[in-house]
Amino acid sequence: MEPLVDILIEEPRWEEIDLPALADRAARAVLADQEISPDDWEISLLGCDDARIAVLNAEFRAKPTPTNVLSWPAEDLAAEDEGERPDPPEPFLPGERDSLGDIAIAFETCAREAAEGGKTMADHVTHLIVHGVLHLLGYDHVREGDATLMESTEVRILEKMGIDDPYLA
Repeated sequence: MEPLVDILIEEPRWEEIDLPALADRAARAVLADQEISPDDWEISLLGCDDARIAVLNAEFRAKPTPTNVLSWPAEDLAAEDEGERPDPPEPFLPGERDSLGDIAIAFETCAREAAEGGKTMADHVTHLIVHGVLHLLGYDHVREGDATLMESTEVRILEKMGIDDPYLA
């Protein structure tokens, strides 16, 4: 089985929690939930530090601060109507793997958020990768209806993975 997630680890501390295994498991859970074959797709993931993600956040979102996760979808799959499920991706060439897009995740921010939230690093990172993959599939949280759909989808996927609802206080 070919890996679904192609990973570049710039921050060595990601090795301590086996980011490749967490990312592959999370991405496969999202695609299974969305009834999308993992054989047709690949995702690129950058495991970086806060300094690197702050540069990316400044460049792509004009926010020069660290954040936990960023995503860059390969195509715009967002639903036109608020609260509607996004369009599923269509492979460009049958039998060839296409990119769903890219994700970057920052170690220090993730570790701090996990500690502050009383969560394990693995569970928090899994949630953030699920979140990032959903962004690649056209989910978003700008409009209220879309945020409700995205959050409920995350919770459902994480529950199937044995991870508690990350939005409970």
